[in-house]
Amino acid sequence: MSSQLSPELILALIAAYFTMLITVSYFTGRNASNEGFFLAGRNSPWIVVAIGMIGTSISGVTFISIPGVVGTGGTNQAFSYMQVVMGYLLGYLVIGTVLMPLYYRMNLVSIYTYLEERFGVTAYKTGAFYFLLSRSIGSSFRLYLAAAIVHQFVTSHFGIPFIATVAITIGLIWVYTYKGGIQTIIWTDTLQTLFLLAALVLSVISISQALNLGIGDIIPTIRNSDYSQLFFFKNGFADPNNFFKQFISGALIAIAMTGLDQDLMQKNLSCRTIGDAQKNMFVFSIILIFINLLFLALGAMLYIYAAKEGVELPTKANGSINGDLVYPTLALTKMSVWTGVLFILGIIACTYASADSALTALTTSFCIDFLNFNKSQKSEKEKERIRIWTHLGFSVLTLFQIIMFRYINNESVISELFRYAGYTYGPLLGLFTFGILTKRKINDRLSIAVCIIAPVLAFFIDMWAKQMNFTISFMIIGVNGLITMLGLWIISIGKGRVNG
Repeated sequence: MSSQLSPELILALIAAYFTMLITVSYFTGRNASNEGFFLAGRNSPWIVVAIGMIGTSISGVTFISIPGVVGTGGTNQAFSYMQVVMGYLLGYLVIGTVLMPLYYRMNLVSIYTYLEERFGVTAYKTGAFYFLLSRSIGSSFRLYLAAAIVHQFVTSHFGIPFIATVAITIGLIWVYTYKGGIQTIIWTDTLQTLFLLAALVLSVISISQALNLGIGDIIPTIRNSDYSQLFFFKNGFADPNNFFKQFISGALIAIAMTGLDQDLMQKNLSCRTIGDAQKNMFVFSIILIFINLLFLALGAMLYIYAAKEGVELPTKANGSINGDLVYPTLALTKMSVWTGVLFILGIIACTYASADSALTALTTSFCIDFLNFNKSQKSEKEKERIRIWTHLGFSVLTLFQIIMFRYINNESVISELFRYAGYTYGPLLGLFTFGILTKRKINDRLSIAVCIIAPVLAFFIDMWAKQMNFTISFMIIGVNGLITMLGLWIISIGKGRVNG
């Protein structure tokens, strides 16, 4: 670590950061009700939601991995990730014009309530369970990475054990979210997004200064490097970076992991009207293009800097470059204190913006989908007490999952667990697509079997494709969704059609 970037300085930054968030939560959550916790009274300014969604959608994994993968070769090398981002735009168009009008028309709090009306209770509970499973594992994994960095560079210096580092971190998130929920998060996430954007832009500038480049020299330098290729057409679908594969994957990922995700949709549903929510979605989409370009530019600059300075990059056990460690290693050990500070602020901002909204979304889904808050005759005070305990329960679950990741202590195993959690979005994609595009009724009792079989078959198809030297990559979510739809069609035979 840079001799100037001491653990004491990083700890002071983190303390000041959480103090700011807790202060904001005090003012935004003072008069929050259950409705305020779940949907902020459906009165959120759309531009604030649009900005806050950036921080929620960009996790610490993204902050580290996208710049790191630019120079590693293989999937998402160079600027090929922008092909996925282009697919996102198509996905966000579908979300804004198809899914969000549906959610607003039905006046939903949990988006999975749609499945109950369309198919029945079993499909509804199955969809909600898959969200709880995938989001809890995903948010824990993201928080684990940030906690590991904080522990390695800060708290271990003071003799604080890893479990205490995680417990304090989650405890602070719980403190500033348990009262106001989404009513607080739309504001704290907006602030965290602004910190993230500032860290990203200033990091690119800082690295360009280290390379003695002016602002106007950044684009030509990247264009003339080995990392500037954007489109990949030549090798067909066998290439993991093939344009059509990446583009289609991006669209499906956006629909499934944004449009069918309670976490991100909950913010949209807190807007005053469907028109505001759609403006939020489209502005968010445009901003996201430029942010991902900045991430990739940052990655290219990191590799250019390492080559110029002769820095030995971190490697994996097989000798290949460990892309996930390139940015933190250079920022915290090789570059200026300013670059290190920006890295710490950036990863904290995007990680906790993702984690806090995830805990709120998990709480909302469990309360609405499994505790039936929207049908319960309990008093608002009793609901509030249950909601607070549910929120605390998911915080504790997150703590246990992070400790489990630490206990496993195997990067490849943890990464695979995170990847397989993404399989659970396939059944959600299949359920919603089948429900929206067809009028067929299904045998609801069998829907859970379909949603279990689909990801299992998708897994074996993925394994078979690898043996045939074909990389399905992100397209697996589409394969998963298609298998689910086929299964739903089979269990719909002889069941007739819905009215309307």
